[in-house]
Amino acid sequence: MNEDSLFNELAAESSSPAAAFGVESVYQDLLSRAPENKMAPRLDAMQRAMEILGSPQDAAPVIHITGTNGKTSTARMIERILMAHDLRTGRYTSPHLTKVTERISIAGEPVADETFVRIWEEIQPYIEIVDQELIAADKPRITYFEALTVLAFAIFADEPVDVIILEVGIGGSWDATNVATAQVSVVTPIGLDHTDMLGETLAEIAGEKQGIIKDNGFLVSAVQEPEAAQVLLDSAREHQAEFRFEGVEFGVSSRLPGVGGQMISVRGLADTYEDLPVPLFGAHQAENAAVAIAAVEAFLGGGEKPLNVELIRAGWEDLTSPGRLEIIRSAPTVLLDAAHNPHGIKAAAQAFKESFAVDKLNLVVGILGEKDAVGIFETIREEYLDSTDFELSLYLTASDSPRAIPVEQLENMALDAGFDEDQLSIFEHLHDAVAQAITDAGTGEEFSSAVLITGSITVIGEARSMMGL
Repeated sequence: MNEDSLFNELAAESSSPAAAFGVESVYQDLLSRAPENKMAPRLDAMQRAMEILGSPQDAAPVIHITGTNGKTSTARMIERILMAHDLRTGRYTSPHLTKVTERISIAGEPVADETFVRIWEEIQPYIEIVDQELIAADKPRITYFEALTVLAFAIFADEPVDVIILEVGIGGSWDATNVATAQVSVVTPIGLDHTDMLGETLAEIAGEKQGIIKDNGFLVSAVQEPEAAQVLLDSAREHQAEFRFEGVEFGVSSRLPGVGGQMISVRGLADTYEDLPVPLFGAHQAENAAVAIAAVEAFLGGGEKPLNVELIRAGWEDLTSPGRLEIIRSAPTVLLDAAHNPHGIKAAAQAFKESFAVDKLNLVVGILGEKDAVGIFETIREEYLDSTDFELSLYLTASDSPRAIPVEQLENMALDAGFDEDQLSIFEHLHDAVAQAITDAGTGEEFSSAVLITGSITVIGEARSMMGL
């Protein structure tokens, strides 16, 4: 690569190499704190940080999103509709796939490197004040996720933005994002995940997630299992918040899968919206779209004012959701899907089977230690092996994350879930697993084949980087 080409590549990634270096420096500083999966069940540290920074969480009205699956896709759909209404959006989602600035988006794009670094440098002394107060009280200092959340609020206040679309990290009640007071609280489907932190039943998990519902607010919920729905309903009534549930007050009225996505019609809170192209695959994405429309109706008009259907179409014209059945290569088709629990694996599998006709599927799978790995393998077996006619092979591997399950353990778990040894191959490194899976899939000249990389977000992030995305 010549110097001009290298310079252009760097310029595409960041407005300056120095800023990119600064982002990495900030990221390493953040990583030196307590890790993302060890978030403390507290709000007092965040509340103190907000207090000394002048309450940046109140700089714009908030749409707050929790749930087990579908949060990021729903957040992106909401963002695009609001942008089509000429609102300047700030979106905070997690985790990131390849670069930490993905988590904090302004008007649909990751925050500029310079802004990310500058605001961090401005707020760092205040975070250190809170750190010292916590240490003096014999409490853990501000964690990785708390610090990122403080940074996001500070960036949104600095820009400024017209509306904040805020995705919960884990749970709701004690999540760092819950220092914000949401005008609209959105709950995507609740399933069993993070059971060590949130509870072992759907009702217990819903009990944590309902914490984002605020007094006199507005709850918009996806379809839920009865025990979870009841918890959300009771909370909304307790907070005197209006509530609307998918399948009762709104929902998908029709759906037609097609090339590159699907065409849907949605019965919203205030109107019916026909013939909406959604460039994402699967019934679960159609349901996310219905939730997104209802959330925007609630935000812009209290659920009583219809949206302009042309603005929805315009907003979703360039909608993407990276790492969600994302096609990154053809011949053979290679897809990425960040499903990391049985519920997500099932939704992705159903979408894949509906949208892609194949004779052979090579699944590259890597899973993090805190996840229900056996449940994931059982769901893969049920959805791909037991209910299809195509040939299935698993390429078991691990991301570079220290939380990744070693491949030998993954192999034992897959065997326990009902796979045969001849269906499994193990690879210490992701790039070897992906390369072999693509090679074994062939070019598709003799049969239709695909490679699907899934199992954890760290695997998806590394695969995207490997493919130059």
